[in-house]
Amino acid sequence: MKLYSLSVLYKSEPKAILLKAAYDVSSFSFFQRSSVQEFMTFTSQLIVERSAKGSRASVKEQEYLCHVYVRNDNLAGVVIADSEYPSRVAFTLLEKVLDEFSKQVDSITWPVGSPATIQYTALDGHLSRYQNPREADPMCKVQAELDETKIILARKQNSCCAIM
Repeated sequence: MKLYSLSVLYKSEPKAILLKAAYDVSSFSFFQRSSVQEFMTFTSQLIVERSAKGSRASVKEQEYLCHVYVRNDNLAGVVIADSEYPSRVAFTLLEKVLDEFSKQVDSITWPVGSPATIQYTALDGHLSRYQNPREADPMCKVQAELDETKIILARKQNSCCAIM
């Protein structure tokens, strides 16, 4: 499970405007990183442009899964992850980031903003924290503990049956 990109955009007509983004392209070779990052930026903008206000969607693009959330106020977020990453956790992350962003960055600056002018520094932290969904998301953590308990109980049951 891997997160590659976390972006905040503004859905304007006719193009979506990138406001801030964080990328983890460390798994790609040095020479591919800039083109992979450009691909993720372009894909994020394209998905936001094609998504309706107030919608959430997951779109498969090559081997990536792109999760998009466009709020009714035209603020949008995109997470690009591998196909194993849980979509519920991705949408939880998007909702959290967009709520935080809207509280810290004045909505007047959204239509004219750019990554250089927007003062919001939390994306890199969220991207690294959510790399492991079991640690970042309480529901995933509970599910992982439940799965471990099931395995332990199954082993105990099998060992009891073997004794008889």
